[in-house]
Amino acid sequence: MRFAVDAHAIGRHLTGNEVYVRSLLNAFAAQDQDDEFVAYVSADSAASCIPANIRTRKIATNPFIRLGFDLAMKVREDRPDLLHVQYTAPLACPVPVVVSVHDVSFLEHPEYFTRDRAWQLQWTVRRTVHRAAKILTGSEFSRSSILKVYGDLDEDKVVVVPNAAAPEFRPISRDAATAAVRDRFHITAPFVLSVGDLQPRKNQIGMIRAFARMVKAHPQLKQNLVLAGKETWFADQVHRAARDSGVADRIQFCGFVSDADLLHLYNACDLFIFPSFYEGFGLPALEAMACGRAVVCSHTSSLPEVVDGAAILFDPYAIDEIVRAMADLLLDTELRARMERLGLQRAAHFSWQKTAQRTIEVFHEVLEKSRATSAVYSQTIAHR
Repeated sequence: MRFAVDAHAIGRHLTGNEVYVRSLLNAFAAQDQDDEFVAYVSADSAASCIPANIRTRKIATNPFIRLGFDLAMKVREDRPDLLHVQYTAPLACPVPVVVSVHDVSFLEHPEYFTRDRAWQLQWTVRRTVHRAAKILTGSEFSRSSILKVYGDLDEDKVVVVPNAAAPEFRPISRDAATAAVRDRFHITAPFVLSVGDLQPRKNQIGMIRAFARMVKAHPQLKQNLVLAGKETWFADQVHRAARDSGVADRIQFCGFVSDADLLHLYNACDLFIFPSFYEGFGLPALEAMACGRAVVCSHTSSLPEVVDGAAILFDPYAIDEIVRAMADLLLDTELRARMERLGLQRAAHFSWQKTAQRTIEVFHEVLEKSRATSAVYSQTIAHR
């Protein structure tokens, strides 16, 4: 079978979407099977990130051109059996579509987006999920949310296929990691790390307030707070919160970082904090666990399901709870070591090979059903 994948996110700093499709393609390429894959990319550098046994084709960067006609035109030329997309399919697609919808925060919490972006997602994703043959999502939480907001979907249409930390995220020498972040980011003090685009749902403002309160309550703690994540329309408010915190000299922003830098940041930190209000999966928490770091995170959305007892949970709306969670792990080395062990064990339950295998199974299920439906239709026509 020939499967096509919309991989326009690769090389464009689209964070979670980029990590997902890049990791999936790498795992597809490693599968021992006869299926053929073609990846449609937009960035000039994207082809170098994709395994050599996956063919790449260039599509437009502009989403109106890409989704309006360019992607559909390439699909007609290449004649794959199926197209896999994230969130949004092209307007006219001649083959069955499988869509990955990681979360529906744009419907449940549109305040996390600019008005135009929320409206665009609400319209294009609704169109896509109704025409798709299958919808993939990373957690039971997200599956339930999808079925709730799109109330007329068949429950069997939405399939949970968990994500995973990439194999590159692993424990490495703490001394080497510390030296690397010192050289790359000039981080010299011990630090607490958080990863995520600077946007409302990631709750960086609440985290900064909790960090400032922790520093004042526990002056013996010498850790700084390091935030790694792309600047967005909301970034000015996060930076303002840091300036107004009273501990601005102990807060550092790294901006968007590569996976190589992220590996060093995870391994060098004393603690990973993920205070997000809403996550469809919450991959950074799993990446930190895979690197052997203790994790504190929100008890909302998919996160309890993903960490499954291997992290300290808190209410992201309660600053005192965030303070207590961080301080407990930083002050209690035995507890921190225990959470590090549990995190490594939990991260090992997930792998991109399992994700790729299940995804390909869904592709084949879609094609088998499509062919069966076509056969029945042909027989019906023949009998008329």
